[in-house]
Amino acid sequence: MTDLRTAAGRFLEEKRVAVVGVSRNPAETANAIYKKFKDNGYEVFPVNPAATEVEGAACYPSVRDIPGGVGAAMLVTTPEASAQVARDCAESGVKWVWMHRSFGDSVSEEAVEHLRAHGVGVIPGGCPMMFLDADPFHRTMCWMLQLVGRVPRAV
Repeated sequence: MTDLRTAAGRFLEEKRVAVVGVSRNPAETANAIYKKFKDNGYEVFPVNPAATEVEGAACYPSVRDIPGGVGAAMLVTTPEASAQVARDCAESGVKWVWMHRSFGDSVSEEAVEHLRAHGVGVIPGGCPMMFLDADPFHRTMCWMLQLVGRVPRAV
């Protein structure tokens, strides 16, 4: 097992990131995460099979469809969708997958098991905004959600 901070650092070393679950509604959590990566200099790819454009960028139906692939994928989907996305990520050579869990939940045990079985690093819970240029709110949320078991201490 790796502590969460180390795993988050490894995820954040990947500069090409897919954010799966972005929406045409800019107020959604996935869109805030997408913007945070973009604002921090990442090459970010929105993924949503029901959209062709999100946040002014071409949107891809699947991680498999991103030209040149990505090193990391952030999942802000339902747990049921996360299982299929995990399979797509493993098939596409993604090195790290982070499943969002805060007040909403993208974590699928099936997805976690599949990713680990295929040598993909996985963070089942939390949010990269707790580590990527983190503001006091997100640092506090990380601590509080670890206390109640919604964010893992180790992965």
